Amino acid sequence: MNIQRWLISGSLGLGITLAACPAFADPPPCSTLPSQGALKSALSMAVAMSNGGLDNNMWATLVANDGTVCAVAFSGADYTGQWLASRAISAQKANTANGLSLGNGARPDGTGLALSTANLYSAVQPGGSLYGLQHSNPVDTEVAYFGNVMLFGTAQDQMVGNRIGGVNVFGGGLALYAAGGKKIGGVGVSGDTSCTDHFVAWRVRSTLGLDHFTGVGGVSGDSTHPDNIVYDIMPTAEGGLLDPVGTLSKSAGGFGHPMCSPATPAPSTLPKVQP
Repeated sequence: MNIQRWLISGSLGLGITLAACPAFADPPPCSTLPSQGALKSALSMAVAMSNGGLDNNMWATLVANDGTVCAVAFSGADYTGQWLASRAISAQKANTANGLSLGNGARPDGTGLALSTANLYSAVQPGGSLYGLQHSNPVDTEVAYFGNVMLFGTAQDQMVGNRIGGVNVFGGGLALYAAGGKKIGGVGVSGDTSCTDHFVAWRVRSTLGLDHFTGVGGVSGDSTHPDNIVYDIMPTAEGGLLDPVGTLSKSAGGFGHPMCSPATPAPSTLPKVQP
């Protein structure tokens, strides 16, 4: 009898305690991001523009603030219409830009800081200040390659709803900012040269309207393009040969990325970010 009374009393006490606790129900992580259809449309429009490179079709991925994959899309006719390896790379780029960028108010001085994956290239080279970063946060291969390949790049892509992780250190990944400089995730694009990937990702973000940089700075030195790719790696002679695109020398500002080809458009021609 005493045991029964104790059980009943304990159950009532627990019920009262739970009832008194406020409900903390966070919104679903992907609720603030565009749909898969919107991503696919923005990607297709961006790929059709002048971005330099190889004129390939591309993959794009959106991730939420917590790294959850929210949408995956491609611009080709089916999953074989673009480099298959770039599906996982696009998610890796989105995860990197999201995970290494901050929204307005997040820093001690009350500002935010956006870092594109293109901004990381020089710092992770041997002897660079971030060398080794590219080996951290490995991709979860079970998430990356699980499921029916026929669903890759569709609204039912099996990466959606999972966190793939990964760090990528060349062009194509950007943080996403809603009004007021609120960071809500990242976008990653892959499937062409790394410079073209950056250009296409930038146009996708602009088309989706998720480039509000109020209170958010960058390392590019251009307030209208804060996290833009920076071409400050100059050609250098090594072994008596001139490296025409500067991949053998270092970035003057520390956040540079090599120019992929002389035909690559100027970064300043990309759309300006919004306040």
